[in-house]
Amino acid sequence: MKSALLQITSSDDPAENLKMVRALMSEAAGQGARFVLTPEVTNCVSTSSTRQREILQYEEDDLTLAGLREQAASLGIWLLIGSLAIKTHDADGRFANRSFMIDPQGQIVAWYDKIHMFDVQVSEAETFRESKNYRPGTRAVIAETDFGKVGLSICYDIRFPKLYASLAQAGARILTVPAAFSPVTGEAHWKSLLRARAIENGCWVLAPAQTGEHPKTRGKTRKTYGHSMVVAPWGEVVIDAGTDQGIHFFNLDDSSVTEARSRVPSLTHVRPFDGP
Repeated sequence: MKSALLQITSSDDPAENLKMVRALMSEAAGQGARFVLTPEVTNCVSTSSTRQREILQYEEDDLTLAGLREQAASLGIWLLIGSLAIKTHDADGRFANRSFMIDPQGQIVAWYDKIHMFDVQVSEAETFRESKNYRPGTRAVIAETDFGKVGLSICYDIRFPKLYASLAQAGARILTVPAAFSPVTGEAHWKSLLRARAIENGCWVLAPAQTGEHPKTRGKTRKTYGHSMVVAPWGEVVIDAGTDQGIHFFNLDDSSVTEARSRVPSLTHVRPFDGP
């Protein structure tokens, strides 16, 4: 099945980002893609929580979600909205980092809130405290599609292999990892982590990513690593998109999942153990 990753540089203006993504979706579908994937925080990349509180919306009101659902239905394609930053009704006021699988009728068939929060200091100049503004999800999610079961995840989740093992053991044959990865950790770990999750689970790993230098939010700039990737179930890197914005096409072949798992059936060899 012909599919496409969108590698983009979102700003802190959701309306501007929606226009850009809709145009890329139309181009991808026009070239035959039946499944299109966008990166993490497709609707807004911002370094200012004040700005986020001004512009983010609740799911039921979110213009990006409504616009992308409408576009998927108009084009008749499957769409993974890698994630949207969404307001919640939680008492502490934190946002959700939420991924959506949209069917060709524009319906939400599954949604997933990012479980693992990126609370790290990657360098003296670069500290992230995602949990300050986002509350973590609590459930693993598989989306049922007409091309197979898809296990949903987001960005920092990639460092927690038990999540992916659980998804694969529950039937997922495709794993999605939309991201807005730090350039420092991206250079060091991104490719290795994605290949490891593909090899361990005999799954396709699809990782659309934000890229480049994002427009300043009240004087602060954020950079993301790019290098959207597609990794086949045997660990081959099918796509490494580099750092340019654009559409990257690939073909999903379910038979390669079957082949990889028959050669090394590790999912059937999992055993309980005591200790340490």
